[in-house]
Amino acid sequence: MSATQISAYISNETKALVENYSKKSGVKKGFLIEEALLHHLQALKELPTDIIIPAKLTLTEKSMGQVIDALENPPKPTKALKTLMRDD
Repeated sequence: MSATQISAYISNETKALVENYSKKSGVKKGFLIEEALLHHLQALKELPTDIIIPAKLTLTEKSMGQVIDALENPPKPTKALKTLMRDD
């Protein structure tokens, strides 16, 4: 198999996660990254776009205000949520 090198900027946090996993598992970083990319691309190909949740969300000032309000004033749990969370 021929290979090519690519370059990408990633966050320091992601780099640390990759390096820690590689060190603990013995998996080479290049293999880990290629496998992750292949899995991600396969998921994008096979799954409906409306169920793909992005790793990062960009909020408008208005939507951020709504998030803050929901966190500071959470709604009462619905009957369906209580049923879901019940430990039966």
